[in-house]
Amino acid sequence: MDLFNKYEFIGCESDFQEATVVLFGAPYDGTSSFRPGSRFASSRIRIDSYALETYSPYLDRDIEDHKIHDAGDLNLAFGNRDLVLKTIKEFTAGIVKENKKPFMIGGEHLVTLPAFEAVLEKHKDLVVFHFDAHTDLREDYMGEKYSHATVIKNIWDIIGDGRIYQFGIRSGLKNEFQWAAEGHTFLEKFSFTQLEKIVNSVKDKPVYVTIDLDILDPSIFPGTGTPEPGGISFNDMMKIISTLSTLNIVGADVVELSPDYDPTGVSTAVASKIIREMMLIL
Repeated sequence: MDLFNKYEFIGCESDFQEATVVLFGAPYDGTSSFRPGSRFASSRIRIDSYALETYSPYLDRDIEDHKIHDAGDLNLAFGNRDLVLKTIKEFTAGIVKENKKPFMIGGEHLVTLPAFEAVLEKHKDLVVFHFDAHTDLREDYMGEKYSHATVIKNIWDIIGDGRIYQFGIRSGLKNEFQWAAEGHTFLEKFSFTQLEKIVNSVKDKPVYVTIDLDILDPSIFPGTGTPEPGGISFNDMMKIISTLSTLNIVGADVVELSPDYDPTGVSTAVASKIIREMMLIL
């Protein structure tokens, strides 16, 4: 697989064979519906990671105590969505085949679909925890079935009812909320008060976690393609990650940073720290 990268995320210096977690970037924003630019996220995040320490005082864990490999960014074909999805799926499948955990940096949210599909091939009873401002439950977006606005519906089409848990949702079509409320997904609007209860009910089942960074309020995270006022705080996100740490997470992604919409660089710094914390619970 053709990858490129000038930097590694801080502390992720293990080689592939010895690693238990493999980090990689999927720099794609071909279906972004408002503000593109998330394809630049993974390279910027790696640079900003060197402003962090490898140690997390939130989790009392250190990246240097774990074997994590940064594989770089996938070389994705411009203008060919189907080939992009195929490339991501094949690369993720290669990680899973070697009994390692994939951790992907987007890119826009559609990149979750092929990574999820690759993990599902090994873990047939996989469940999904989805953190986002948006429902992403449309059947199509302007006639297009495969979009960042339809990604969770596409996942539901594969695994069905009772296996998708959505938190922080505060934007979507009325019929998306109604469809979720019919029992197709568990959807908590605005917050994550039911997260601990759901985590306890899931127990040891394999879990895929996808975090769309626009779950954060744009007052602290303006650097995203579709900012939505009314989001959670950074400290809320730390609580979420701590709660998730008891789960059997077998794959994860963090998506939708568009760094150029925040010239202060704060959004990229926030994304980098969230990735560090997620990496440590993997």
